[in-house]
Amino acid sequence: MSVLSDRDIRGAIEAGEVRIDPYDPRDLQPSSVDLHLDRSFRVFRNNRYAFIDVRSPQPDLTELLRVDDDEPFILHPGEFVLGQTVEWVELPNDLVARLEGKSSLGRLGLLIHSTAGYVDPGWKGNLTLELSNVANLPIALYYGMRIGQISFFRMSSTVDRPYGSAELGSKYQGQSEPTASAFHRDFAESRGRDQPADVPGKPADVPASAAAHSDAARS
Repeated sequence: MSVLSDRDIRGAIEAGEVRIDPYDPRDLQPSSVDLHLDRSFRVFRNNRYAFIDVRSPQPDLTELLRVDDDEPFILHPGEFVLGQTVEWVELPNDLVARLEGKSSLGRLGLLIHSTAGYVDPGWKGNLTLELSNVANLPIALYYGMRIGQISFFRMSSTVDRPYGSAELGSKYQGQSEPTASAFHRDFAESRGRDQPADVPGKPADVPASAAAHSDAARS
């Protein structure tokens, strides 16, 4: 696996192999492309649930907010919100990408992802940012500012099942706004896989309460 240079990134974009929209050639760095902050943020509403239950959908856990062009979004110390890139990104089936923060913003205490820095082959969509402030002062964020950079790695071969394949159940393919976690779907899918199939001729399991009721009726 090798990192694409600026020359290779430029060639991949010009050939339509990689899509970054909008793309400004001035954002091309030696081994990455700078990405910019969109105006949408998904904030957590801590007064709606007693705790975050990873098995439950909890649709009201977050709320989507938008800022105007010159309006700052204030990220407070210790706060965690979801943002997204202005750019829509698409990857071919033989490239994987990494999303990283800008060094200058990291020196201010701004982190742009906690775990989701990996972009799979076949990805299509805006990239969700996991924004957190580890500084001691609030940080003002602005629409259109440079927020991170994406680099690309050539894989040893084309993948058999790119992100978005039906059998993978990819949760975030085609997202166009900061998307809340869909981790609860893993529990529903695992329950479906663990459910034993009916065997022809085998009597179905009878709940204990029903069995007790039947015994009482016979006595």
